[in-house]
Amino acid sequence: MTAVAERPTTTLTASLPQSVLAAGRPQQVGRLQAIVGLTLEVVGTGSAVGELVRIGTGPDAVLAEVVASSAGTARCMPLGATRGLRAGTPVTPAGALRVPVGSGLLGRVLDGLGRPIDGRGPLRADAWVPVDGQAPHPLERARVDQPLGLGVRALDTLVSAGRGQRLGLFAGSGVGKSSLLSMIARGTEAEVSVIALVGERGREVREFLEDDLGPEGLARSVVVVATSDEPALVRLRSAFVATRIAEQLRDEGRHAVLMMDSLTRVAMAQREIGLSVGEPPATRGYPPSTFALLAQLLERAGTGPTGSVTGLYTVLVDGDDHNEPIADAARSILDGHVVLDRRLAVAGHFPSIDALGSISRVATRVTSQAQRDLARQLRLVMAARRQAQDLLDVGAYVTGSNPLVDAAVAHGRAIDAFLQQSMDERATSDESWQRLAALVHTLGDLT
Repeated sequence: MTAVAERPTTTLTASLPQSVLAAGRPQQVGRLQAIVGLTLEVVGTGSAVGELVRIGTGPDAVLAEVVASSAGTARCMPLGATRGLRAGTPVTPAGALRVPVGSGLLGRVLDGLGRPIDGRGPLRADAWVPVDGQAPHPLERARVDQPLGLGVRALDTLVSAGRGQRLGLFAGSGVGKSSLLSMIARGTEAEVSVIALVGERGREVREFLEDDLGPEGLARSVVVVATSDEPALVRLRSAFVATRIAEQLRDEGRHAVLMMDSLTRVAMAQREIGLSVGEPPATRGYPPSTFALLAQLLERAGTGPTGSVTGLYTVLVDGDDHNEPIADAARSILDGHVVLDRRLAVAGHFPSIDALGSISRVATRVTSQAQRDLARQLRLVMAARRQAQDLLDVGAYVTGSNPLVDAAVAHGRAIDAFLQQSMDERATSDESWQRLAALVHTLGDLT
């Protein structure tokens, strides 16, 4: 009997590349069902939360991201202007948002979605990756044990930062958060910087690039800009785009600084989105997703197995209340906080850092015992002056009652000169510690 040959189990379609199969499938087209406030209701695309859809055709098409989903309906937030859209407009899936990463982005200015806006041609990105990354595994994070000079005397000595730390700059409006961040951008010892301007005034962007960063600072920086007139989702995504770019630099073994101004505007953008899709308002109108998002965003900075991302985030406290919800939530996640005092700012004391109200949770790991002793002695003198301020104001303090207060009064100008620093002055970490040692020596033995 002649054996009958078996048919091969592989089919023609199984042998084709997946890209060819995907191109051969019919395109799924849905439609725009309703436009309600900031929300677009879409049916028929099958898109999942976090994916993009394209509403309309041709150059006037608008991208939107799916932020909520129910039976048969996806609720989206636009990534551009919605003027001219109407119910019934065709909608097609557009995949997930991908952003450019790599050292080729240094010196470039991007919008909130990672597209160049500096007029310098196409990006030389190493790769395009999904915007949603993963925080490093907690057991694979390197310990924070290397100091990072920020170029500000008061910070480098009294609120010492470490490489891979996440530090918040807390203040009300007009107290100097952005100005302090500008000083750090120019004076930091970091290899590269990724700067996110979230919800900033359009007028300030060019000033920041030309005056604060300058050509030298911009050459080692990547700037992501989403001004206050951008849609809420673009403002929100700009924070994640900047974080993803910094993460890639960390994965390459580099030590980057991620500066974000401001974290509060990221939370406000998420509040707009959450309330628009029906989330219940909770604390001061912020929906629960806002506080979960802050943790997801902030935990992605820090050290990795090789490189690091040092996060510096400005936090706009509502009504100068440092215990308001966003400030309180951020402070609980971050590795330290710098408090800026309006009274110092009004008095012309710049930077208006309240050194006694600021703390770095890694300071003991990145400074020597001798350095900690110097900082402690200055803090003791400043604290004694603050406690006796009422007596000093009414002339009731008797000289000789407290050596610490006597030293604070006698050397008040020298202490203020150490704590103050002009915008254009750059101070290396070594210079700051040497100057602190000289100041403490002038104060005398107060132990």
